Amino acid sequence: MSAASNSTSVAMRGPSRGSTMATTLIAAVLLLIAVAAPFVLYPVFLMKVLCFALFACAFNLLIGFAGLLSFGHAAFFGGAAYVTAHVVKEWGWAPEFGLLAATVVAAGLGLVFGLIAIRRQGIYFAMITLALSQMVFFLALQLPFTHGEDGIQGVPRGTLFGLFDLSQPLTMYYTVLAIFVAGFALIWRTVHSPFGQVLKAIRENEPRAVSLGYRTDRYKLVAFVLSASLAGLAGGTKALVFQLASLTDVTWQMSGEVVLMTLLGGMGTLFGPVVGAGLVVTLESYLASTSLPVPVVIGCIFVVCVLVFRRGIVGELLARLPRRGH
Repeated sequence: MSAASNSTSVAMRGPSRGSTMATTLIAAVLLLIAVAAPFVLYPVFLMKVLCFALFACAFNLLIGFAGLLSFGHAAFFGGAAYVTAHVVKEWGWAPEFGLLAATVVAAGLGLVFGLIAIRRQGIYFAMITLALSQMVFFLALQLPFTHGEDGIQGVPRGTLFGLFDLSQPLTMYYTVLAIFVAGFALIWRTVHSPFGQVLKAIRENEPRAVSLGYRTDRYKLVAFVLSASLAGLAGGTKALVFQLASLTDVTWQMSGEVVLMTLLGGMGTLFGPVVGAGLVVTLESYLASTSLPVPVVIGCIFVVCVLVFRRGIVGELLARLPRRGH
């Protein structure tokens, strides 16, 4: 029995090390591809993919690892975009302080939303976040500094840390890439920390986590605030990239779009939201010049993926790899 237990323990540890090495190798290869990508593809398109990939990863931290479905993440993404655009254009702040302000405001919104919604579960939680997000949308429509339907246009990119001129496409791209890598690394570290393990336990069986002595509401609130902060960072970065903050960023459709990205790529996986964001942004960009209805095409692809890849694209690949290895 002891020998069998030891062999089982070794077998469990072995794949873990191999999985970590494989993940590190994949991340390194993807980073090298990302560094070389702007010399092959249009930098603005790549920056849009990175912004939405960070947004989707932030959302996935909440739904994929804490089990909380939010329909209000556009409030953090779009609200932070308005904050960055306003303080950079009207107040003359440097871009790094504009992004910091966006992240702080998004975290504050996340704290308020979380304190109101976190005590509810399931569809009630989702509907409360949607209602709160719509309040932010109407504020963005009515407040003078947002300029209503015109949005805040002509946002200057400025100079990062007084050294890097963000008006240069390659400089802006590598800045966005660095922001994405930092955000992704924070999510990776959070998921693989004891805090992340508690979140997974809450997702799988919250009453059991409560019985073990964990104050689950606190864990969910921290996860909500962290997710909102990273979503705000993505929104502020997008405002600098496109030099624009508009109502499109804060509508409920944006909340639905990030849900779509996460489900397509693979909910509960680290690379899934990145793949989903890349797929959706690519389809929107390349179908925009055709006569095809973009939402209908993306909807059909989503239906096919749900039927064929129920765990998402990356989720299905990860589910099949251990079987082949075994």
